[in-house]
This record gives sequence, structure tokens and C-alpha cells, in this order.
Amino acid sequence: QVQLVESGGRLVQAGGSLRLSCAASGRTIRDYAMGWFRQAPGNEREFVAGINWSGTSINYADSVKGRFTISRDNAKNTVYLQMTSLKPEDTAVYYCAADRQGRISYTPLDMDYWGKGTLVTVSS
Repeated sequence: QVQLVESGGRLVQAGGSLRLSCAASGRTIRDYAMGWFRQAPGNEREFVAGINWSGTSINYADSVKGRFTISRDNAKNTVYLQMTSLKPEDTAVYYCAADRQGRISYTPLDMDYWGKGTLVTVSS
């Protein structure tokens, strides 16, 4: 079993930056693909960014491409999401998730483990 804990969410002004962290425990995540998803009030959970087990494949949702960067530090068993040029429409609860298959998944149902989320609020 893997436990995931997100941190770093807070209130930030539009145009600002945040770095979210996802710390894993219970086992190593070095062979898992990792993803960030978000869910705004009234909306479904959506894919934001994903990184495969080796870090050689990375993908982003079109809405965040060029502004967000996902990375992983397997030595620290941690995944990050660097967010820049934040917009009010980025406001959501951000979730970290792990996929045991090792390949990037874009659908929440394909992910095996989830954190409880961290709230990002972007004010205009």
C-alpha cells in the first residue's frame, strides 16, 4: 500500500506561483507513474499532469501546458507540481495519484492510489 500526502496549496494572486509536493510512504514509488489531477467545485476531477516511472515521459493538460511542470525525486519518494502564471480558473483541490502500471494515465479511474488533496485558490 502507498500513502500519498499533498502539501503546498494556499491562496495566491493571479500571476503568482506555487509548488505542490506529494510525499509517498509505505513503499517506493520509483516504479509507479505519478499524476496530478484537480477538481473544482461542481466539476469532475480532471487530469493536470503526469510522469511515467522513469521520468522520460511527461504530459500536461492543454490548459496548463507551458505554465505547470511536474517532476519527481525518487530518492525522496516525492513528486512535485510547479505552477506559474496562475489563473483564477486554476482554483481547485489538487490531488496526487499513483499508477502501478508505470505509464501515464489520464483517467482518474486508472489510478490506483490517491492523496486527500490540497486546496489551491487563485484570486483575481
